[in-house]
Amino acid sequence: MVPMHGLTEALHLGEDDTPWVFAGDLGIKLLHVDLNQGIWILRNRFPAGYRVQRHYHTGPVYALTLAGSWGYEEYPEYLNRPGSYLYEPAHSVHTLVVPEDNEVETDVWFAIHGANVNVDDDGQVTGVTDAQSILQAWNGLCAMNGVDGSKTVVVGAPG
Repeated sequence: MVPMHGLTEALHLGEDDTPWVFAGDLGIKLLHVDLNQGIWILRNRFPAGYRVQRHYHTGPVYALTLAGSWGYEEYPEYLNRPGSYLYEPAHSVHTLVVPEDNEVETDVWFAIHGANVNVDDDGQVTGVTDAQSILQAWNGLCAMNGVDGSKTVVVGAPG
């Protein structure tokens, strides 16, 4: 854990400092969690044809595509490719989809402020993920896979 005050040096994570863990086909590499501000930064790897449940975020999201391609079902005119940057305003409802014909795994860096709220077709909330719950899930997945995820930058104390 990183202290809230008194940190005087930059923190560095190399590519191999944090592991990839999987929840089904979804690859997760949690880089940074700020429990005080509700911010979580991670990389996700998606296989071809992957679809994320329809959702929105309570704060803005920033995304940078590193490999592969992906888009939103609701905005078919946009396809994110390597080097693409995407800004999502809070409460933008969307369904992330990865094209079936992707030849490489899609790798995206996300910075998420607030919660990810999953909704069904009627707009009813079916699940919520926030900085606290993603850290708990990360720790559980790392333990289940016998890997060390302790180098993830964590600011603040778990509540």
